[in-house]
Amino acid sequence: MNLYFRLILLLWRIKQNRQYDTLLTPIDIEFRALPSDCDINMHLTNSRYLAFMDLARTWLTERVGLFGAIYQKRWFPIVNATAITYIRDIKPLQKFTVTTRLVGWDHKYFYIEQKFHSHRGLHAIAYIRGVFRRKQGVVPVEEMLDVAGFDGVAPILPKEVMHWKAMLEEKKSSNQ
Repeated sequence: MNLYFRLILLLWRIKQNRQYDTLLTPIDIEFRALPSDCDINMHLTNSRYLAFMDLARTWLTERVGLFGAIYQKRWFPIVNATAITYIRDIKPLQKFTVTTRLVGWDHKYFYIEQKFHSHRGLHAIAYIRGVFRRKQGVVPVEEMLDVAGFDGVAPILPKEVMHWKAMLEEKKSSNQ
C-alpha cells in the first residue's frame, strides 16, 4: 500500500515540477526505506528495488519534459529486460537516492542505468531495456526522440550494456 501512497506523492510532485533537464542528464530522486519495504533480514527486499526503479523512471520522464506528452499520446512504457546487481543492503528507515540516466538506444530499445546510493556508498546498480507502446504497436525510437526535442548525437552504449545486450540476444536466439 505504501507504494500507492508514494505514487500519489510522485504524481503531486510531477504536477508541481517546473525544473527540466536535457534527455541525457542523470536525474536523482530520494526515498526512505520504510519497515514495510523490508524483509525478515531487515533490509530492503529485492522486489522493492524494482518498484523504486519504476517510480524513479517516471520521475525521469517528467524531469526531461516527456511525462505530459507521453500521457497525452497514451503511450506506456514497457520494460523488456532488467539486470540488477546488489552491492550493499539498505536498512530500515535509511534514506537513499536513485539516480536514473538514459545511457543510449538502438533501433528499437532505450537503455537506462539506475543506481541506488546513500551516505554509505553504492547499494545497487541496474540496467533496464525498454520501449514505449501505443495501440498500434511500439513507438519508434526516432519518434520518441522527436517528442523529446533531442537533435544531438546518440551516445555510444557503455561496454557493460553492449555485453548485456549481446547476452539478451543470445538468450532469445537459443530459445527458438
